[in-house]
Amino acid sequence: MNRHQLVEQIKTKQSCLCVGLDTDITKIPEHLLTDPDPVFAFNKAIIDATKDLCVAYKINTAFYEAQGVKGWEAMEKTVRYISDEHFKIADAKRGDIGNTSDQYAKAFFETLPFDAITVAPYMGEDSVKPFLQHKGKWAIVLGLTSNKGASDFELLHTGGEFLYEKVLETVSTWGTEDNLMFVIGATRAGELSNARKLAPHHFYLVPGVGAQGGSMQEVFKEGKIKDCGLLINVSRAVIYASPGEDFAEKAREAAMEYQKEIAEYL
Repeated sequence: MNRHQLVEQIKTKQSCLCVGLDTDITKIPEHLLTDPDPVFAFNKAIIDATKDLCVAYKINTAFYEAQGVKGWEAMEKTVRYISDEHFKIADAKRGDIGNTSDQYAKAFFETLPFDAITVAPYMGEDSVKPFLQHKGKWAIVLGLTSNKGASDFELLHTGGEFLYEKVLETVSTWGTEDNLMFVIGATRAGELSNARKLAPHHFYLVPGVGAQGGSMQEVFKEGKIKDCGLLINVSRAVIYASPGEDFAEKAREAAMEYQKEIAEYL
């Protein structure tokens, strides 16, 4: 999916919501556990309930890899079930020497039909470039994340600037606004306006709204650009809105609340 197509979906749905399918088999409703593939059954119901309210789905691969072959099969079935009108993100946080990153890129962009993959920039340009060589695909590079440990490195002062600022400045030169995004956490909304000075036209994937308590209003105030430029990721607050048999219905209600709030700011 290219940028124009993504922006058109945002305009059409009045939503930049990204639903995170971080599906933990220990947290899905008990009645699904008798299904031959309970994780896919859960994901399928969530997708059916929310597909008109969001423009993207983010699959955190760790929750699937932890289940071995069955988990990988559930992930593949899930990403293939998601329609092409949705932006499909593999939240895999890959990043390795060039020839290894090239294989990761082939795995998620060719073997699997993801549109984007999250990438750690620590090893430098040659670890990120292979993800930028695939037409219509995106690398979403970790910039300023929403976790507590972000302060360990990302907010370290290096030569008069934060390390995350150096990352945004440098990585922005490796790709374009059509194949490169950044992760900027909603719990760091105060830094969003500063990030916009460094990467003013790139899309940002913004986790941290919902269960982590980030402010939607602040995110839009500090981070929105002309064509939106934001994908607001919400995972637990949507997919685990209910532990019962009404889980999909409650997930829809939760997603609808987020979509309505987003529409007010678009």
